[in-house]
Amino acid sequence: MYGKATLSLVFVLLLLFSYSIFMGTVDFRSYFFPLLQSPAGARPLCAPNPPLRVYMYDLPRRFNVGMLNRWNPDQTPVTGGNWPPWPKNSGLKRQHSVEYWMMGSLLYEGDGAEEREAVRVSDPEMADIFFVPFFSSLSFNTHGHVMTDPETEKDHQLQIDLLKFLRQSKYWQRSGGRDHVIPMTHPNAFRFLREQVNASIQIVVDFGRYPRTMSNISKDVVAPYVHVVDSFTDDDTTEPFESRTTLIFFRGRTYRKDEGIVRVKLAKILAGYDDVHYERSVATGENIKVSSQGMRLSKFCLHPAGDTPSSCRLFDAIVSHCVPVIVSDQIELPFEDEIDYAQFSIFFSFKEALKPGYMVNELRNFPKERWIEMWKRLKNISHHYEFQYPPNKEDAVNMLWRQVKHKLPGVKLAVHRSQRLKVPDWWRRRR
Repeated sequence: MYGKATLSLVFVLLLLFSYSIFMGTVDFRSYFFPLLQSPAGARPLCAPNPPLRVYMYDLPRRFNVGMLNRWNPDQTPVTGGNWPPWPKNSGLKRQHSVEYWMMGSLLYEGDGAEEREAVRVSDPEMADIFFVPFFSSLSFNTHGHVMTDPETEKDHQLQIDLLKFLRQSKYWQRSGGRDHVIPMTHPNAFRFLREQVNASIQIVVDFGRYPRTMSNISKDVVAPYVHVVDSFTDDDTTEPFESRTTLIFFRGRTYRKDEGIVRVKLAKILAGYDDVHYERSVATGENIKVSSQGMRLSKFCLHPAGDTPSSCRLFDAIVSHCVPVIVSDQIELPFEDEIDYAQFSIFFSFKEALKPGYMVNELRNFPKERWIEMWKRLKNISHHYEFQYPPNKEDAVNMLWRQVKHKLPGVKLAVHRSQRLKVPDWWRRRR
């Protein structure tokens, strides 16, 4: 009796297994033929979190690294082997150098490929996204960054030449540029022809100067500024709260445009406090060192809006492990879908910050235990704001590529719809 029951059970199991193979829910090849390869060019539908596949256009050096040293006549193609280091003593140009680090991450061919969020592909047909290695921010800073300077015409001509190149690319034509990534971290980067690349994924530091039709958080990626102070790598004191004797620290330009007018008002409100350091300064090499030391000796580092809602000062504070105090009503922050800034930052509206005595009293009464938690959190997350070559796991450039990857579903939706719609904006015409 038991033998018949066993045979019946085996028969049922064999029947179910055969049915699964027939229906395609079980692939016996993965068990018995693990080396059996998929057809050439086939893309697995359920690959375990594969890296972003990026095709990078080959542009002449004058569009990118040639601007690092304009007197160098070298025109050989840029590779990981001849990748030039970022120049020392470049001052504030460094804060807008995201474009340099993103390009370098794609050229690097050393160890750690399995930890990278993006890999370069040589076949554009296999690419998820296209990277345009034009150093638009460095171009503005290099070619007559005073807008009335005739030298700015060189920046203009580079933009004209780049657009001519892109419009000849069938991949730009295919998507209208929607699946192309263009870094533009300086507020005036690509200023002459920016509206002609609106559809692309732009790498920006905020949206302070752009209308929503030009740049917005739904399609673009917010990047951190590249910090200009040295990282606090040996911040391992046993008494961090007591060792930081300054309550609030700010050192920088106080006369700015737009929202930056708050800096002048804060200078008056914060005057006269012994534990508050609020000083007007310009960014020279020596002043950057002084600011770095001041941040390391302060509990809170003030980050008021500048010409735009964000500035490099926020990220200088993060790598100095000085709790950021953000005064801005319109700031957008990088990696905010993965990082909760409330865990290590304090926010004040303009109205709150400009109320005499309010901000100082709030920070003086801030619990020590809570501050130490924020300090520890800063130490744990500061590596996400490090730009470096070679790139490291979870550093700033890898975080950025992951953000670009998050934009892919929206890009594919827009591209596919644009290819089949006869009236692209039909929904806007509805009454």
